Amino acid sequence: MRLKDLIEAVRPLSVSGRTDVEVRSVVHDSRQVEPGALFAAVRGRKADASRFIPDAVERGAVAVIAEAPVPAARAAVLHVANARRALADAACAFHGHPSRRLSVLGITGTNGKTTVSYMIRSVLEGEGLGTGLVGTIRYVMGERTIPADRTTPEATDLQEMLAGMAHAGCAAAVMEVSSHSLVQERVRGVEFDEAVFTNLTQDHLDYHGTVENYYAAKRMLFTDYCSGAKACRAIVNLDDAFGARLLKECACREKIAYGESPGAQVRPERISLGAEGSAFTVRSPWGDAELRLRLLGRYNVSNALAAFAACAALGVKPGRIAAALSAMTAVPGRLQELQTGRGFQVFVDYAHTHDAIRNVLGTLREIARNRLIIVFGCGGDRDRGKRPLMGAAASELSDFAVVTSDNPRSEEPSAIIGEIIAGVKRRDRVEVIEDRREAIGRAMAMAEPGDIVLIAGKGHENTQSVGDKVFPFDDTQVAREWLEQNHR
Repeated sequence: MRLKDLIEAVRPLSVSGRTDVEVRSVVHDSRQVEPGALFAAVRGRKADASRFIPDAVERGAVAVIAEAPVPAARAAVLHVANARRALADAACAFHGHPSRRLSVLGITGTNGKTTVSYMIRSVLEGEGLGTGLVGTIRYVMGERTIPADRTTPEATDLQEMLAGMAHAGCAAAVMEVSSHSLVQERVRGVEFDEAVFTNLTQDHLDYHGTVENYYAAKRMLFTDYCSGAKACRAIVNLDDAFGARLLKECACREKIAYGESPGAQVRPERISLGAEGSAFTVRSPWGDAELRLRLLGRYNVSNALAAFAACAALGVKPGRIAAALSAMTAVPGRLQELQTGRGFQVFVDYAHTHDAIRNVLGTLREIARNRLIIVFGCGGDRDRGKRPLMGAAASELSDFAVVTSDNPRSEEPSAIIGEIIAGVKRRDRVEVIEDRREAIGRAMAMAEPGDIVLIAGKGHENTQSVGDKVFPFDDTQVAREWLEQNHR
């Protein structure tokens, strides 16, 4: 694509240098620059990429997007007011607006995004509709799958993925949309057919500052990003207080409420919860259906309602949706059970907020025949305010808690643990073991027949971030290794 064509999409304040050059890629990381690249110098919270412009030009960038003046260079310079916004516009145009060739479903909320995305994809794939996936666990573009390094990628990567899905013949894309990505305009240019809201509880206040700001970020999917050419449909959890508010404030042309609350258009009846999952009837404007869900917990009933509404609104018949959801097994790292053969059960879950901890422990309490033991920690360089809340939830709802490290990053693990312990009411029911491998082993060693051990916080993750290093670490694998090494 010629630079002058991209300039029309970016609409810079000014342009210097040649514009009749060929652009072969659009990137935001100077290390990814190859000859022919358009490099966007995006200002971050900790670093300003404008200092990497000389390196990008040296590597062969033919053009640069920048907010600040750039000294004379061997590349064209597009001077803009907002480099991040210009990056998204350039990436979208460069890849030919791929979301227009797909039915795009965006899912946002504190908890449940991954499970709902897997549910929707399972239904659509069952209908013969190739469906790409962008989310916390992995990115799927047709036959190509790569591990995810963040929930919602940067605009350059996201547009490339959507283009890859369209090229692979996908009919739809299911995408988890994080609050960070909305504020940072990573999803700018993506035209959504449906926007799903699951719930909102305290998280990411290290970035957003307040819960109100966090909600405002989530709301952007239903206001700022639903005004494209498509008639975006809002699917919102009415049982959540912020969801009820969102239904009044969202700008989508069609609104569908789901949940157990009066007024929900998609609602469950005759819910039966058990050790094998749940059974319930779904009432909806498209017809009713009987579901037998093999995923534990009442919160997964809510997740199933979100997926049901999203798929039914796309035209999938209720009975077909019910059949696909009923056939689903555990999502990786989401209340994933490990077979122990020891008389006690072990579950690995991604729960990393106090609300998620409460939901998962509440679910396991209903099926536990004896004690409920939890191993968990909190991530470093993240929302510190939720640490005592998680400590309170874990100590209140479990019989014993082993507090350990999660991904401490640049913080001292002991300091993080201290803030968790500050919320604990019953200190005699808590043990601190900083080493996560040892903590998992301790919890499993104390387990007796009928007990349940919950390893919470990291779920599907297969690494641990300590300081500036990243080490291989998989909760599921660590638990399995303990079982192999400790025969009874």
